[in-house]
Amino acid sequence: MNVAAYLERIGFGGVTRPDLATLTALHRAHLLAIPYENLDVQLGQPVTTGLAAIFDKMVTNRRGGWCYEMNGLFGWALGQLGFKVTRSAGAVMREASGDTSIGNHLVLKVELEEGIYLADVGFGDGPIDPIRVAPGAFVSRGFDFALSRQDGGWWRLHNHAGAGAPSFDFNLVEADEALLARKCDWLQISQESVFVQNAICQRHTAMGLSVLRGRMLRHLTPDGHKDRVLADADEYVTALDDVFGLKLPEAALLWPKICARHEMLFAAK
Repeated sequence: MNVAAYLERIGFGGVTRPDLATLTALHRAHLLAIPYENLDVQLGQPVTTGLAAIFDKMVTNRRGGWCYEMNGLFGWALGQLGFKVTRSAGAVMREASGDTSIGNHLVLKVELEEGIYLADVGFGDGPIDPIRVAPGAFVSRGFDFALSRQDGGWWRLHNHAGAGAPSFDFNLVEADEALLARKCDWLQISQESVFVQNAICQRHTAMGLSVLRGRMLRHLTPDGHKDRVLADADEYVTALDDVFGLKLPEAALLWPKICARHEMLFAAK
């Protein structure tokens, strides 16, 4: 990896050491600089778990990505910087869908002198900081979360009240990379996949989170949220640039599908 280019991408100019202070600073910088987004899936562009392709997309071309890309890039950088990192399998909404969800999320186990930490820059609206793996409630920037033990060596992250997915499970063993690759493929082609059904952009901000789903642009803080419904494709492309730092004019082609899906998502609200 060109580590200097990655650090420039996330705006990190400090000294790096394989310790908790550096991990926390890098975690925050990554999430403040790089948005979570699935627009390649929406545009029919293949997404891979390959690290070279992820670096080219997110660093060289200054795009965002989803969990396999966000945590793939972050884990690679941490390893290059001297951290002891293990790529582990996550399972978003395993509490509802069971073990078929295993591998639909990638997380990172980081071993430090201070203990074992979960680093996850790929959940979109999760904690902005790495999490010490220990049961109990915790607060990250005013948002309430919790970790609980599950059977079979699994853990569950309980997301904050304003989040999209309420939870994900994870374990701390090394992931089956073939399983991750298969899940990555399925999530971008199956009509049952929420990533095929919905265009999603999320980004941590100085005050909280910005979330774009359907035509709804939401700015979320621990005190509440403010919503704006985007009027047309031009506003959509402008929001991608102004709010999420994504220069993607071809996203205007998605507007008819986004409008149709928006009606399904928000019809009852």
